[in-house]
Amino acid sequence: MSELRFTKDHEWVRLEGDVATIGITDHAQNALGDVVFVDLPEVGRTVAAEEACAVVESVKAASDVYAPIAGEVVETNAAVGENPALINSAPTGEGWFFRLRVQDPAEVAALMDADAYAAFVETQA
Repeated sequence: MSELRFTKDHEWVRLEGDVATIGITDHAQNALGDVVFVDLPEVGRTVAAEEACAVVESVKAASDVYAPIAGEVVETNAAVGENPALINSAPTGEGWFFRLRVQDPAEVAALMDADAYAAFVETQA
């Protein structure tokens, strides 16, 4: 399994070849509470880095999910549409949101690694 990279908006990215899997972090799902609905981007949509492209709704709030990197949506996770609780139970596993064909792999490398993200989260407390 490839290393996860993270954004300040609490998304994670796992790059495998030229495809990146994207979801929200454990920290984000904890802050949201029980997820009850997710609106995923359409396959074929081209997104820019930091563009809002999905929505996650919980019992507390609705939040935008941003594309951490630019690319074309090549797959969405139908399982989270049918069972949004996967986002709470497995945020960096089965609870992923969508996959992008990456335009520039350097964008992934520029994101935070796990240690940098953990330090960032500590500053938000």
